[in-house]
Amino acid sequence: TAWQIIGRLIAAAVVLAITAFFTPGFTINNIWTLAIAAIVLTVIDYLVIKFTGLHASPFGKGFVGFALAAIILYFTQYFVAGYSISWMAAIIGALIYGVVDYFIPGTQQM
Repeated sequence: TAWQIIGRLIAAAVVLAITAFFTPGFTINNIWTLAIAAIVLTVIDYLVIKFTGLHASPFGKGFVGFALAAIILYFTQYFVAGYSISWMAAIIGALIYGVVDYFIPGTQQM
C-alpha cells in the first residue's frame, strides 16, 4: 500500500541520515537531499533485485550484499546533488548502514 511505501522511505531516510552522520567522508547537505537520496537508494535497490535477484544487504547476504550496498551508496552521488561520498566512506557507510538497518525493525532492505 501507499503507507507501506511511505513508511519504508521514511525508515530508509532515517537509516541513511544516521549512516551519513557516523561516516567520515559522507555528506548530505540538507533534508531534501536526504529525501531524494532515500528514494534513489530504494529505486536502485529495487532495480538490482528485479534484474539480478541479489539483495543489497550488508548483513545476511555475505560479501556480495556488503559490496553491493557499498556500490549503491557510492553511485547514488551521481544521481543526487548535495550527496557526496568517497569509496572508503562507502565501504564504512555500508557497514554502518547494515548495523543501523539491522536494529530498526521492518527496514531490512536498502
